[in-house]
Amino acid sequence: MRAIATTLNPAKPIEIRDMPDPVPARNEAVVAVHCFSLNRGELASFARNGVGWIPGQDIAGVVLKQAADGSGPPVGTRVVCLIDQYGWAEQAAVPAQRLVPLPDNVSFAAACTLPVAGITALRCVRLGGAIAGRRVLVTGAAGGVGMLAIQIAALSGARVTAVVGSASRAQGLAELGAHEIVEGIENASGKFSLILEAAGGKSLAEALKRIEPKGTIAVYGNSSGERTEIGFMDFRPAQNACIQSFFYFTCEADEMFAPDIALMVSMIANGQLKPLVGIERDWSELLAVGEMLRDRQVMGKAVFHTGIA
Repeated sequence: MRAIATTLNPAKPIEIRDMPDPVPARNEAVVAVHCFSLNRGELASFARNGVGWIPGQDIAGVVLKQAADGSGPPVGTRVVCLIDQYGWAEQAAVPAQRLVPLPDNVSFAAACTLPVAGITALRCVRLGGAIAGRRVLVTGAAGGVGMLAIQIAALSGARVTAVVGSASRAQGLAELGAHEIVEGIENASGKFSLILEAAGGKSLAEALKRIEPKGTIAVYGNSSGERTEIGFMDFRPAQNACIQSFFYFTCEADEMFAPDIALMVSMIANGQLKPLVGIERDWSELLAVGEMLRDRQVMGKAVFHTGIA
C-alpha cells in the first residue's frame, strides 16, 4: 500500500511511499482510508519519530476486512475512526471499538473532521456541567475544535463568546451560534462559567481574569508555546474556580470514544452540527497545506483524500 511516512529530512519531513500492508490484531478491522483530517498538533510529531513512521489519527473510509473476533461492522460498511497513529495510509488497522458506521448523508470529508477535534470540543464543553443560560468563552474559535465547540455549547443553551485572532477569521461564527465575537481574549468583557483555552501563556492568564467563581477553564493545548505564571491570589476574584487540563486519549475509557463520535455523526446527519472543511486537497499536498494550517490561514479543518475510489 501507499502511505505518508516520515523521513527526518527537515526540507521534506514526510513523503508518500510504498509501505507494508497493516497486520491487524484479532480485534482490529482493516479500513480502506478514503480521507483523513490534519490536526495542527500532528505537524510537530514528524520530528519526534523515526524514519518510516506513519502519522494519522482521524480517518474515514470503508471496512475491507472485519475484525477476526467478529466484533465491529462488516465488510463494506462506511466508517469514521479514531486511531493513535498509522492513519495516513491507503489501509489502516483499527480496533473495532473505535469504528463508527456512517449514514449515507454524512460524507467521508465531514466525518473525518470529528475524531480528535470533535472529542475535544464535546468533552471540554461537558466539563462546564449544566451550561444552559450561562456564558461560555471559546478561544481559537476559528479552528477545528473551536467551531465545533461553539455549536455544541450553543445547542446546550449557552451564550457563546468566540475569540479570534483577526477580523478575517470571524466569518461564519455567528451563524454557528456565537452570540459575540471578539478579537483577542483581552477584549472579552464580563465573567464566564466555562472557558475553553488552547493558546496558553498570556491567553490563559487573561482567561483566569474572566472566569467566574466556581467556573472552569478547560485547557486543551498550548499553541503559543508560552508558560503562564499563576499564583493562589489570582483566584481571589474567582474563588473555587478550577483550571482543568484535558488530554483526549486519557480523559475517559477507551470504549467511550465510539459512542461520543457516533453522537456527533448523528448530529451532522440531522443538521444540528456543521463541521467546517476549510480546505480539501489530495494527500500529496499535505506539507503545503500544513504550513497554511500552522500559520492560521485555514478556518476549520484541513481534509485530504488518498485517491481511493
